[in-house]
Amino acid sequence: MNQTARKPRVAGFALFTLVLTASFVALGIWQLQRRTAKHELIAALTERLAAAPVALPPAAQWAALNPGRDEFRRVSFTATYAPLPDAMVYSSGSAVRKDASGPGTWAFLPARLATGEMVVIDAGFVENTMQDRSVEDRAVKKLITGQAIALTGYLRFPEASSWMTPAENRDKRLWFVRDHLAIASALHWGAVAPFYVDLEQPAPENGIPRPGALDVHLKDDHLQYAVTWFTLAGAVLIAFGVWMRGRRPV
Repeated sequence: MNQTARKPRVAGFALFTLVLTASFVALGIWQLQRRTAKHELIAALTERLAAAPVALPPAAQWAALNPGRDEFRRVSFTATYAPLPDAMVYSSGSAVRKDASGPGTWAFLPARLATGEMVVIDAGFVENTMQDRSVEDRAVKKLITGQAIALTGYLRFPEASSWMTPAENRDKRLWFVRDHLAIASALHWGAVAPFYVDLEQPAPENGIPRPGALDVHLKDDHLQYAVTWFTLAGAVLIAFGVWMRGRRPV
């Protein structure tokens, strides 16, 4: 091959190598940035979960609450479980509850504050199947006594569904994403707070549903991914160098 034909080919391959290497390096840097953000999130959540509970914000402040600042804030308040249909939310395991690592459901039901507003409570985990409501039906009905009780839990905000999220089964009152606003609308609970409360205590005498303290153990593989991307970038450069060396005239 003459020199004139070789130059465009070498230049094209060099450009391809440069773009590929830059892409891999950018992905590695992105993973390092995600690692930093994840560590900041873990530190913030750990601090919030360890803090002493504060009074539930009054309804006038609810519109100003947001997940970035208020997710997992511990709160204490008094409320009465409303005699309304409950809901189950399927769970394959929890990233913040070590005692809920297997399949089951979260028991969601509304509770009324002394001031009249309705707050949705995730009353705890129930180890059951998606086809059987009997255990949870019996457990949740025992909570509805008509008496005000002191509750402590964590502020949580509705999850967004994706195209992979199964549709809810309204006959069984079964959902697959913790969107308490959608649940409240479907079950006619009326207007509810923009957050729900992940219950820490008290626990029922029979332990069903099972509330509990939250603990941060988020997955952190970003450094491993960053090293992989940087290694691929180095491999591409080495491959280009070997290719160029093989093209030298003998």
